[in-house]
Amino acid sequence: MSNWVGHICMFLACAIWGLMAPLGKHAMTNGVAGLEMVTLRVMGGALCFWIASLFVRQEKVVPRDMLKFFFAALLGIVFNQCGYTIGLSITSPVNASIVTTMLPIITMVLAAIFLREPVTSKKVTGILLGCIGAFILITGRTAGTSGGGVLLGDLLCLSAQLSFAVYLTIFKHLIQRYSVITCMKWMTTYATIVILPFSYGKMETLAWSSIDARVWWETAFVVVGGTFIAYILMMQGQKTLRPTVVAMYNYVQPLVACIVSVAVGLGVFGWMQGAAVILVFSGVWMVNQSKSRLDLKREQRKSLAGKCEAE
Repeated sequence: MSNWVGHICMFLACAIWGLMAPLGKHAMTNGVAGLEMVTLRVMGGALCFWIASLFVRQEKVVPRDMLKFFFAALLGIVFNQCGYTIGLSITSPVNASIVTTMLPIITMVLAAIFLREPVTSKKVTGILLGCIGAFILITGRTAGTSGGGVLLGDLLCLSAQLSFAVYLTIFKHLIQRYSVITCMKWMTTYATIVILPFSYGKMETLAWSSIDARVWWETAFVVVGGTFIAYILMMQGQKTLRPTVVAMYNYVQPLVACIVSVAVGLGVFGWMQGAAVILVFSGVWMVNQSKSRLDLKREQRKSLAGKCEAE
């Protein structure tokens, strides 16, 4: 049952991030630039998590884990958000979206190295199916739009995926030890401390009074929805699902963006989009069904027990 809760949480988190992309992009081109948006995200997120912590049971974090939370914040928030946001500002949305499909592949490799998770044929096939489906959705949704990406922007977007994949792989056990609120309270606090010295000058000179109400609402959605709510859901999924499965839900984001564009009349839903949806969810299902390291150990124990009984 807990696995299904994890799947639902990850789907909802990625759906929110899928909605956040066009809203955040509009806000960043109409008054709130990339670094300022990242700063508002981490500061607003920290404020939300500290307020939420007043209404839940307080947990004592050991000093060693406080240090781990600092590095988790660097990889899961600072490098990830700064790399992607700044990269998106100097490359095309098409290139940035395509680069994000690398996350499950990178995570699978890192999970095999650090967690000794097996790289099974079912897992590889599932990741490839999801990648193809996401690629169809991205290229179909952006066909005819102005493209042209910059290599530095593409590399920054790729570094963002790499840092998040390392975070998913290395800090899984840390996240499982504490509640979501405790984890995010400290991670967003550390992220704010790291980012603010670099963005303070820009925040000070930001023309606050000239930003219209729509941009403020979009920014509020990025902070409350895309940071506070989405990170709670993502970390709840991270507690019960394997890193590779968590990363596979990255493919839900272009799916949601495609559905929204169709709903508001900016796109059409044809057989290619239908096939892409099937590929994405088939890929997620196959990765979820693939055998983990624990599954293989259980099979080995059963096999040894069967041999012992036979003897």
